Amino acid sequence: MTKIITTIAFFICSLVSAQGQFEQGMGKAFQLWGEGKNTEASDLFERISAAEKTSWLPNYYVALVNTTTAFRTKDKDQMTLLLSKAQKSLDIEMDKNPNNAELLVMQAMIHTAWIAFDPMTNGQKLSGTVMELYGKAQAIAPENPRVVFGKAEFEIGGAQFWGTDTKPMCAQIEKAIGLFATFKPETPFSPKWGLERALTAQKNCK
Repeated sequence: MTKIITTIAFFICSLVSAQGQFEQGMGKAFQLWGEGKNTEASDLFERISAAEKTSWLPNYYVALVNTTTAFRTKDKDQMTLLLSKAQKSLDIEMDKNPNNAELLVMQAMIHTAWIAFDPMTNGQKLSGTVMELYGKAQAIAPENPRVVFGKAEFEIGGAQFWGTDTKPMCAQIEKAIGLFATFKPETPFSPKWGLERALTAQKNCK
């Protein structure tokens, strides 16, 4: 009996220790990202994902860090490197859970980065796919502010290109801002970004 209790106690301690390591690692990765050390943050999220295979979040953040960095680069080789890394990490989690709205938004963002980098080559090829992804995400999580905002932001880009009215999309951005105020992330590390971008987009709405 003593041996069983000791084994259980050891197992529980291992779980607590693992959870603590996960939280500490995630916190450190976010700190690095906040300091602008994107490569270091991505590498740490990747190491966490290798150790903690039950959580989709580390791979999600590998994808997010690399995609947001890609939006700011003009070098094709660097762009390809960043978005390939993002796609590889996202694919791991999409294979496990293709109906996760946050992952669908992330996939839409990767495609959007490719479109923004070379709209003439990638716009026609990927725009329909992006809208399908947002449509699927909206069916799954209609009150998720990143879903509502991401779809509206992408549609505004298309409307401005074609010279069509952006008022309906601006109304959706207003809705997203309201949703950010009430959205409750599932865990301390669950996605909660987007409000600042939505507020900036709101100012630019016409």
